[in-house]
Amino acid sequence: MKSLGTSGEPHDKKVEIRVIARVMPYLWPKDQSWVKWRVVISVASLVTAKLVAVATPMILGTAVDSLSGVDEGSRLLVLGAVGLTIAYGLSRILDSGFQQLRDVVFAKVGQRALRQVGLETFQHIHNMSLRYHLSRKTGGLSRVMERGVKGVSFLLRFLLFSIGPLVLQLVLISAALATFFDVRYLIVIAVAVVAYVWFTAVVTEWRVKIRKEMNDQDNDANQKAIDSLLNFETVKYFVAEDREAGRYDSAMEGYEAAALKTSYSLGVINIGQALIINTAMVVVMLMSVQDVAAGIVTVGGFVTVNAYIMQVMMPLNFLGFVYREIRQALVDMSEMFGLLEQLPEVRDRPNAQALQVLGGSIELFDVHFSYDPERAILKGISLKVEPGQTLAIVGPSGSGKSTIGRLLFRFYDVTKGTFLVDGQDVRDVTQLSLHQAIGVVPQDTVLFNDTIYYNIAYGQANATLAEIKQAAKAAQIHDFIQSLPKGYNTTVGERGLKLSGGEKQRVGIARTLLKDPPILLLDEATSALDTETEHEIQESLIQMGQGRTVLIIAHRLSTVVHADRIVVLEHGQIVEEGSHDELMLKAGRYAHLWNLQLAENGKASRHNELV
Repeated sequence: MKSLGTSGEPHDKKVEIRVIARVMPYLWPKDQSWVKWRVVISVASLVTAKLVAVATPMILGTAVDSLSGVDEGSRLLVLGAVGLTIAYGLSRILDSGFQQLRDVVFAKVGQRALRQVGLETFQHIHNMSLRYHLSRKTGGLSRVMERGVKGVSFLLRFLLFSIGPLVLQLVLISAALATFFDVRYLIVIAVAVVAYVWFTAVVTEWRVKIRKEMNDQDNDANQKAIDSLLNFETVKYFVAEDREAGRYDSAMEGYEAAALKTSYSLGVINIGQALIINTAMVVVMLMSVQDVAAGIVTVGGFVTVNAYIMQVMMPLNFLGFVYREIRQALVDMSEMFGLLEQLPEVRDRPNAQALQVLGGSIELFDVHFSYDPERAILKGISLKVEPGQTLAIVGPSGSGKSTIGRLLFRFYDVTKGTFLVDGQDVRDVTQLSLHQAIGVVPQDTVLFNDTIYYNIAYGQANATLAEIKQAAKAAQIHDFIQSLPKGYNTTVGERGLKLSGGEKQRVGIARTLLKDPPILLLDEATSALDTETEHEIQESLIQMGQGRTVLIIAHRLSTVVHADRIVVLEHGQIVEEGSHDELMLKAGRYAHLWNLQLAENGKASRHNELV
């Protein structure tokens, strides 16, 4: 099945029909009767408004005829004309009133749809697998969401209140012209409508392609801007402000060119539509003038015909705008619904049960995994972590250490073999229950641009202040927080940049402690810190692991000396395992890495002393 129009894919009629089919349930949901009632009342108000609108020119024409027959002193005819004029005014008020009632009643339906589709998209993006998020462009993605969500509300409103009402009004006016006047008027209007719709459709198809190009350029420019701002420090380090400005300007140049094409094409379509509408209006007016001169039509009839022409042409002109906007909304929404059609790589099985954590044992049996089929990362790993035990996995970069952690959290599924937690295959349990059982302290703790309180409380939504403070004390950061002017209400900045690396890491530890998971994954948790800070935080991590099953993924061997067992990984295979002392006695690969790092640390210390 073809994906709904993602960028660069053909945007055809089937895609549009599927987009509209996706939107319609928001207009007529099966389980919410109040929405249906609001839609029914809105449509009833709309139909009433159109009936009043079609009757209004007849009242105006009758009033004009009444006035044209008035002789001096004919008070009865004057009173009749006055009454008809008042009736004309009331009809216009009723027309406007029913349209406003329609908008007020439908407003909640539109806003509900906008909220629901926005929430659905947001949740879907969070449910996508890690591979998707590693390859996504955040800026472009936010634009797709923004335009798509707005397009849903727009499409619902204009499908219900523009296309259908215009067709109804055209039918009613055509019936009135054919009944009370001459079929010739109807023929002219019909030709004008067909010509207008054909011209609008042809030019709009051309404009849709330009609009897609403009969207792509907009996504690209927005992505470059966000990427540059998120990497502000890197830009400064490499004196790359002008380079970043050039990249952004280059993207905006493409957007400018596409936007100019859009403006030029808009001018073409507006001129063509105006030519068709005004030509038809002049022809009908000339016909009605001839009929008045021949005595076939009264002066009031002339006014009525021209009022009907205005009622046809003005909405028809609006139809051009509506059609263009609907096509544009369909382009925007197809990208969003295309995103919604992408299935997560990792999904719960239909009958998945919640993980039952008994002790927190972790077992791998002949586990194979590769990100790319042509390059194997893990090649038959088998190991077991007993409940409450601390296992460290060490090895050079690219050996597959972090991959094991990602498989445990089920960011990916194993290519071959079995990954068990307390004897349960992680593929057979719900991701939610698995994630609840595992606490992760990553290499780089990323914080929300909010308060320290909020970031620690993120570990447990309903935590009390006392519990949060207790977690902060356990992570040895409570005293630091208390020393800040605003204490726990201190804002940490974008990604926590107002805090040092060690402070951020301690907030992350406090957050994980508050979660209180039975299984703990430390993924290079201290490798980004200086030696002194690393030793301080190491104490917090060891304390944190008490009573839990701990899996440590580390590059620095000094951080895993306390582990019950150490597994040495190279090229996706286990080459050694045992305690630190056992591995040192073997004088194998682990001992070589230990001595190498010890020598490097010695050189660094001597260098610091000289400095």
